[in-house]
Amino acid sequence: MPEIDEELTRRVKQGDDDALLQYAKACKPQLLAFVERNLSDAMRRKVEAVDIVQDASISAFNSIGEVDLSEREPFSWLCHLAERKIIDAHRKYFGAQKRSASREVGLGSPGSESRPGGIIDMLITSMTSPSKAFSRNQREFKLLQALETLPEEQRDAIRLRYVEGLPTKEIAAQIGKSDVATRVMLSRSLSKLQEVLGDDSQMMPNA
Repeated sequence: MPEIDEELTRRVKQGDDDALLQYAKACKPQLLAFVERNLSDAMRRKVEAVDIVQDASISAFNSIGEVDLSEREPFSWLCHLAERKIIDAHRKYFGAQKRSASREVGLGSPGSESRPGGIIDMLITSMTSPSKAFSRNQREFKLLQALETLPEEQRDAIRLRYVEGLPTKEIAAQIGKSDVATRVMLSRSLSKLQEVLGDDSQMMPNA
């Protein structure tokens, strides 16, 4: 386990988002080494260890408020999440009756973030031609309205990621955040949009 400031660890155990961001950054080398040790040669040809670490970190941010860390070290929790991501990736690529290789999408590649119900496709449509929102169907207009409820920074990040297709590292540099923080922000922004849309998000076309 990495040596982390006790005060920082205490804050993480209390569910502090900012502390978790610092903690994840501080222990990234050790977590990366853990993932490297647990990836098979076959999996290494499919995914990068750093992508597993990023996905595990995002899961941590999204669930920290629901996890009791009072009797558990945060690093062991992060390792557990990383193990789950490795298992998920193995099922994705090596499970029975998998889709053809031409349709495989890497964990860290564009479009691999949450894409429930085709919401990304509708985001692109809504953000590229907002002036036509009134002439489009009700779901698209409702999505545009939902976007307006987000802070400007989140809207900009969504536009840069899904409309302009920039990788999260470049977006992070533009908005002055870390790559992990940017991914977390994008993930939470999409979740908020789904909450605002409610049942309409389930009616969206598949990606």
